[in-house]
Amino acid sequence: MDGGKVTVGRTAALYAGAAVLRLAIFTLLPDLPDLLTGRVEISTPVTSFKRQGLFLYNHNVSPYDGGVYHQAPLFLPLFSLLPNALSYPIFTYLLYIAIDLLSASALWKIADSGEAGSSALFTSPRRERRWNGFIIAAIFLFNPFTVATCLGRSTSVFTTCAILHAIAKAVSGAPFSAMVALSFASYLSMYPLLLLPPLVLLCFDRQRPERANKSVVSFAASHVPVVFGVLGLLFGMSYLITGSWEFLPSTYGVQLTLSDLTPNVGLWWYFFIEMFDSFRSFFLAVFWLHLSCYVGGLSVRIRRQPLVVLTLLLGIFAIFKPYPSISDTSLFLAMVPLYRHVFPLMRYSFVIAAVIMYASFLGPAFYYLWIYAGSGNANFFYAITLVWGLGQSLLVCDLMFAVLRDEWELERPEMAGKEIRQI
Repeated sequence: MDGGKVTVGRTAALYAGAAVLRLAIFTLLPDLPDLLTGRVEISTPVTSFKRQGLFLYNHNVSPYDGGVYHQAPLFLPLFSLLPNALSYPIFTYLLYIAIDLLSASALWKIADSGEAGSSALFTSPRRERRWNGFIIAAIFLFNPFTVATCLGRSTSVFTTCAILHAIAKAVSGAPFSAMVALSFASYLSMYPLLLLPPLVLLCFDRQRPERANKSVVSFAASHVPVVFGVLGLLFGMSYLITGSWEFLPSTYGVQLTLSDLTPNVGLWWYFFIEMFDSFRSFFLAVFWLHLSCYVGGLSVRIRRQPLVVLTLLLGIFAIFKPYPSISDTSLFLAMVPLYRHVFPLMRYSFVIAAVIMYASFLGPAFYYLWIYAGSGNANFFYAITLVWGLGQSLLVCDLMFAVLRDEWELERPEMAGKEIRQI
């Protein structure tokens, strides 16, 4: 394990440093948050802070009437409790900083659990070669993508926090709390519901001995209803807040049907701009099927390491979900360092880093050429989003190869370090 002894002072310094950095940027560069909020790489139609329906909500008008607000209704009373974001933005800043710190705390617990290197059904021979929770949390908190998402005040930070707490509770042997946290994540963004199968497997593997259930089926039957029960409760609270069920098509329907084609770093928007209406329903079904089909295959193939399945799915969602942003990438990149022990088995680390950095710098430039300079078109920006997706796809595939190679070398130790050729 790397990183040295972690003391209370080092922990406090890490959290304080991350908070001070964010607060300093908020304070010293007051125009930057609004600039980042308008960036398509950070804000999407379903996570944008600028698309908050607070004005309509505070004036007793449904925020879903205008077809602009596509977020969960519970955000409305939360942000209405805060002072006006234009007059007193500090309170909003502190809320987002606190959410980032809570996410880092959950990630720390996941790292210190050792689940990435030693699960209930598999123990890696390289498990001692890992980073501790302090380093993992520091990588997350000072990742430029994480910082930019916080500064842009994207509501995706709440989903990130809920997902990380769901996983943290699962590895801590608290399945009920894990299901509740996943319910909140699914309520806010819908797609985390696809994480339910591997999360149930992780909860099953990390059961406390005194409450152990020997059957996966009976364990799932007793815990999966918790997710849908909490979701039902949240939907009921949303109905009481809005007074109708129109939030369902506005919040979740827009993701299922992709009715808002605002550009983003994903692959859907341009494809469906060019799509003839007669084929739209078919390809919507194909794209959603493609996004969800990985869940079953990965859960079965890498059954012995459910945390790996969760990590890979987060990477896949960051590429293929309808409205991705750099927040989804920052969550995936926060989970990848948990597998420090298999980094030597990865084959394309330099290429992956180069492609992601290339797309990170050229993406904003191509968007500027298209929207502001008028010297390019949508193909410019979509081309760089394809490169962005390629970089993440390479990382997902390379990580999966390293994990499977680690399992294979344990089964066949005589092949350790030897080259593999597919015949």
